[in-house]
Amino acid sequence: MAFSTEEEETLETLKRWWNESGKSLALGVVVFAVGYMGWAQWQSMQTSESAAASDLYEALGTTVVLGPGVELTEASVASARQLIAELKEEHGDSVYALYGALFGARLAVDDRDLDTAEQELQWLLDNARTGYFSPTDESLLITARLRLARVILSKGEAQRALDLLASFSPGAFEAEYAEIQGDAFYALERPVEARASYEQALQAGSTSETLQMKLDDIALDS
Repeated sequence: MAFSTEEEETLETLKRWWNESGKSLALGVVVFAVGYMGWAQWQSMQTSESAAASDLYEALGTTVVLGPGVELTEASVASARQLIAELKEEHGDSVYALYGALFGARLAVDDRDLDTAEQELQWLLDNARTGYFSPTDESLLITARLRLARVILSKGEAQRALDLLASFSPGAFEAEYAEIQGDAFYALERPVEARASYEQALQAGSTSETLQMKLDDIALDS
């Protein structure tokens, strides 16, 4: 599939944003069980099936988490995709499969395959646990929704991205949420609403390297 110059810039923006917002994800590969679930819940998962899913996820982490600036080889990407597929097919009801899908989306973005990235993120959301017993951590769900909105926006579907954003509360992710919302408004040629969203992102403590540039561009367009 060929991309226009504007689409190429959008893809690069998506990849850069994913890198910025995903810095904690690599660390999460190793420690998410403690950080998100707690020791009591962790103990309750120690069944043979859980152990098998854990082993697959550990192998995935070893495959995709490399040192700074080190890129994945084609063989590593192929291995990671196979491990993600096994997690989803054999342990689809586990939290490991959800994180695997998140990594699958990242690999798809790197490969410029936005349709697959959307499918991976939607799979995560469709297979999240609900209810009182061991529900999926809300931070993971918000992260997936924000990345899905960004992927949809990068596909040129700004209104659909806005509709998705309107369907959930950002919680502690207000800065990211507001910036994506601003990008969608800007794509729809609604600069007043875009500016308001960008300013909200700033007030929420955004660390985006490009946010001020976006505000400056809107000022120049006015």
